[in-house]
Amino acid sequence: MKFQNRCSIWSLTCAFAFSGILILLLASCMVRKNSTITPLFPGSSGFRDAESPRALGASGPSSDEIWIVARGNEPASTKSEDSPGPGALIATLQDKQIPMPLKHTDVKASISGHISTVEVIQEFHNPYDQKIEAVYVFPLPHNAAINEFIMIIGERRIRGIIRERNEAERIYLEARRQGYVAALLTEERPNVFTQSVANIEPGKEIHINIKYFHALEYADGWYEFVFPMVVGPRFNPPGTSDGIGAVARGNSGASEQNKEIQYLRPRERITRDISLQVNIDAGVPIEEFECRSHEITSHSTAPDHLFVTLSPADNLPNKDFVLRYRVAGDRIKSSLLTHHDERGGFFNLILYPPRDLTRLARQPLEMVFVIDCSGSMSGLPIEQAKAAVERGLRLLQPDDSFQLISFSMTASQLGRATLPATPRNVEHASDYLRSLQGEGGTMMIEGIKAALEFPHDPHRLRFVCFLTDGYIGNEAEILSEIHNRLGASRIFGFGIGSAVNRYLIDSMGVAGRGAVAYLGPHNDAAQIMEDFFSRISHPAMTDLQIDWAGLQVAEVFPRSLPDLFAGRRIIISGRFTGTHETTLHVTGIADGQPLGLEVPTRSSDQADTYEGLPTVWARMKIADLAAQASYQPDSDLIWKIKRIALDYNLMSAFTAFIAVDSTAQTDGRGSTTIPVAVPVPEGVKYDTTVNEH
Repeated sequence: MKFQNRCSIWSLTCAFAFSGILILLLASCMVRKNSTITPLFPGSSGFRDAESPRALGASGPSSDEIWIVARGNEPASTKSEDSPGPGALIATLQDKQIPMPLKHTDVKASISGHISTVEVIQEFHNPYDQKIEAVYVFPLPHNAAINEFIMIIGERRIRGIIRERNEAERIYLEARRQGYVAALLTEERPNVFTQSVANIEPGKEIHINIKYFHALEYADGWYEFVFPMVVGPRFNPPGTSDGIGAVARGNSGASEQNKEIQYLRPRERITRDISLQVNIDAGVPIEEFECRSHEITSHSTAPDHLFVTLSPADNLPNKDFVLRYRVAGDRIKSSLLTHHDERGGFFNLILYPPRDLTRLARQPLEMVFVIDCSGSMSGLPIEQAKAAVERGLRLLQPDDSFQLISFSMTASQLGRATLPATPRNVEHASDYLRSLQGEGGTMMIEGIKAALEFPHDPHRLRFVCFLTDGYIGNEAEILSEIHNRLGASRIFGFGIGSAVNRYLIDSMGVAGRGAVAYLGPHNDAAQIMEDFFSRISHPAMTDLQIDWAGLQVAEVFPRSLPDLFAGRRIIISGRFTGTHETTLHVTGIADGQPLGLEVPTRSSDQADTYEGLPTVWARMKIADLAAQASYQPDSDLIWKIKRIALDYNLMSAFTAFIAVDSTAQTDGRGSTTIPVAVPVPEGVKYDTTVNEH
């Protein structure tokens, strides 16, 4: 096949000027005016910037480059019939191995205190004899603050910049059309992203380096680091097109969704793998650690340091990596961490529940168990969910009441109201529980309505326990319904499976003023439920109020302070002015009695060392605005999200990272789009989740 080069010529502006101007921008040479890109010409030592480099994501080593291209004046060339088009080149089965453009993923995480800094390198290559575009849909933690994006070609590092999503997509498409190597990173959901790399020539390799910060989860003395490795299949309600479709490899367009994930068939394998390292500096002695999801190797150089490596024998990226470690309990106290730079002061207030909570007895409960019985839960996931609920039923006390709801395409329940927790009612519920099977779609909205609509007994605390993998594409609709229907309920989300939609589960916990737990394939379902009952057996510290003392705080997130449950900490992030050498006073109510705790700040010599706090704060603000937008459609909220993302160089639903190498055009006019197919998550049945038609 012949490829003719009809693209306009792009060149450096250092020494030449061509009629079809190419814009070359290094990391510190960007001017933004009315959403257009303006070329600047270099001096002897680089470019000068008319706008803050930090706001444009131009920080980093001086050896990094940024290349941005503008559309030329020539019209787009007409594609000939013999040029390849998207999806035309299909990988063939060779000894059950499917070659894919993603060759390897390398992950390096560094944890200091409660914040992890993670660097992900995706190694793309072209195993075909024609030029390709690689498209990879992949997960990251939903609270990941992605603020660095670099495309690496050989020895050259091309630093991407953040732009409004529509603008970044236009730049990428134009670069792809003209034959330049380009990379685009977009967000489909807070935990689902698309990496597109255009014009990879045969035999060539391109590496994409992504860096993010995120706060670790904490429960009952254990910190938890999670790195998701595969996006689970999604169910989208009939008539929708803005979800995430699950289709078989090579079956593009079958789901009729705007974004799709292609899955390998049961007998197909990929050649790519993943490596992962975690370096922990806990600051206090690490008493024990565990990783039930994967095989690992580990070593320690000091009591508060731990280095963990993923075993090469367990490097198939088909489940979440979950590492938990417990630190010396007596030294874990609430704390205020601060950072100050040219943008002002930022803080993270970490609140751990006071020990008083464990000495207070709970009041009677109204427990509502809601089980996802859709096709993706078929097999081990639904058996684990049933085992957890069975244990929960046995832990009910005589003064409690309960309800059991199941849903797939519709919802069913044991009567119109909650039932007294008598032995007879519990046995009846157990019989019903054993009959449940996983099949059909995931109309979670029906489960939400059924769980929150029937009358609430004001003399009991209502806890709604959702047990689901979260494999849906209409998360915004679910969160909006929770906001509208919650009332006096508390929602506890139980994520079931090896690659759970943690964004949905965590968001349900936040919107439902509750908490979350995760039940993987190797976890004890009964123990997870026992831990839950142990937590709710003590009253939460509610109605929290904070005396900020000498701090003058602003833009504090979350806006509404959540309840403080036994064994669970909460993180509050905000901005401040004034002194940070003070003691904060936190008060609340537990079991009708006032409780309080004092929070000293760190010493002044440590106050400016938490450099990730501004990024973490900005990500929390974006999450807060996005949550509002789910139940309050408002273009002003979208504008605010764009503004904070652009100012802090962050990914969001409305911004994207773009990098273009404009030093040379690749050979050939057209390229073939190759979606990176992935394995279905461990424990998920292919036949009940993937669209083959």
